Amino acid sequence: MTLLLAKERTILSIMDCGLIEDAAGLRRELLRWGWFVLPIQRCRAVTVISEATRRQVLRFVKVDPAKVRVIPVCTAPRFQPAPLRPNRGLPRLLQIGTTPNKNLQRLIEAVAGLPCELEIVGQLRPEQLSLLAAHRVVFRNFVNLDDDEMVERYRQCDIVVFPSTYEGFGMPIAEANAVGRPVLTSNVSSMPEVAGGAACLVDPFDVRDIRRGVLRLLRDESYRRALVEAGYENSKRFSPERIAGAFLSLYEELLQDA
Repeated sequence: MTLLLAKERTILSIMDCGLIEDAAGLRRELLRWGWFVLPIQRCRAVTVISEATRRQVLRFVKVDPAKVRVIPVCTAPRFQPAPLRPNRGLPRLLQIGTTPNKNLQRLIEAVAGLPCELEIVGQLRPEQLSLLAAHRVVFRNFVNLDDDEMVERYRQCDIVVFPSTYEGFGMPIAEANAVGRPVLTSNVSSMPEVAGGAACLVDPFDVRDIRRGVLRLLRDESYRRALVEAGYENSKRFSPERIAGAFLSLYEELLQDA
């Protein structure tokens, strides 16, 4: 579509580069040219949702770095602070996503034997169900949630766990921050950038490190509260007003230079 638009009036927004990262050989080159190189050549500016994605774009495409701007994703207004009422039974750990990059397999192995309930949003594959059974993990599964139901899952959980191996951004981090839930996430890709110091960072490729982080969040109430307070502050970076203002500033800049 970008190729059909007037270059001087076109801004291209890129969410992530996973399409290229997951490809190889000729397919990778075709995707790189068709989805990145040519569209970037045919637009006035490029916006990306994280500095991590910006670095990837600059690695894959020879382009003036000044042309590629970071404007994060905003959190929806429905994600509002909610009082944390610890569950009287097993603490609830909310995991969003079941695709391979969401790293559910290592998370299951990490929480095996811990006194917690894993709430998983997303369709579980047979091998994931088998792993949950093999490790005797207490869990509940939610699929096809609407927006209000998704917010309710955040409100009802004690901790959000998001040990993803790759993201363009990492919306569950920002959404958990906005609702007021402590977060465990990865120390790779865009996650540390989005967390902004308001999450427990772990190595997503190390089951023991994921387990260490989960245990700390389960056992250390003062640490959880500190992360919640830091999360409220961090979530201000992703308010709709702030992100809309960033886009407006970019539009005005480009119009002035036209």
